[in-house]
Amino acid sequence: MDRDQKTAAVAELNRTFSEVGVVVVTRNLGLTVAQSTVLRNKMRDAGATYKVSKNKLAKIAMDGTDYSSLGDMLTGPVGLASSIDPVAAAKVVVDFAKTNDKFEIVGGAMGATTFDVDGVKALATLPSLDELRAKIVGLIVAPATKLATITQAPAAQLARVLSAYAEKEAA
Repeated sequence: MDRDQKTAAVAELNRTFSEVGVVVVTRNLGLTVAQSTVLRNKMRDAGATYKVSKNKLAKIAMDGTDYSSLGDMLTGPVGLASSIDPVAAAKVVVDFAKTNDKFEIVGGAMGATTFDVDGVKALATLPSLDELRAKIVGLIVAPATKLATITQAPAAQLARVLSAYAEKEAA
């Protein structure tokens, strides 16, 4: 890499660190290209990204961001999983680590809050942003649905009574 490429890589990583909600640091202990491609595809499907970067460049990019505390975790061959949704990247990384022994979770951070491996696993168990939105919409819609059912009940009862009177007089 020449100086211009390094400068561009640092600028891109810095932009990423300023936009994302979570960064998970992983260690690659000999992943094949096929395994790495599978991981990247899973990340993309979840709305997350996975980048392998030189540790020195990542540390430079982290300076001045909330993720500067992750600098200590950047040793050896590492990859950075990130997403705007605080749960998406952690879920994919934890699921992938369960099926691949050459992939290790080192830690992560959500803003200025740093997590160890157990913290990342706990974060992965939380519902995603989309799931939380769906629950909130369900909670908001439920009272309206109940209200509509309650207001329809008297009208249906009145219709049944009138129908019964009409049948009685016709007979």
